[in-house]
Amino acid sequence: MKITQEKVNDFQIFYLDGRLDTTNYSETEKVLLEQIQHHPKIVIECSKLTYISSSGLRVFLIALKAIQKQNGEIRLANLTNPIFEIFNTAGFSGLFSIFSSLEEAIM
Repeated sequence: MKITQEKVNDFQIFYLDGRLDTTNYSETEKVLLEQIQHHPKIVIECSKLTYISSSGLRVFLIALKAIQKQNGEIRLANLTNPIFEIFNTAGFSGLFSIFSSLEEAIM
């Protein structure tokens, strides 16, 4: 899993590239939680996220709870169909604001 970041407008954008699973979820969680402390508006760009396990879903849920404590927001952009189906099946699609493009997510 490769994570890159940039700031656009008021949003800190995280680009996920690869698989988010038991081999790397803790590193991803650490990066997100550290940044949430400093950036209350986050977009996670998922166009290159190729797989997400239950451990990966847990990372998203922990990030969501952490940012809600700060009255911030987390948005997801560019979920591929397989990733969206996993979110939907797990009941996560109703928890997150999901956008079909990064441009829509940062508006």
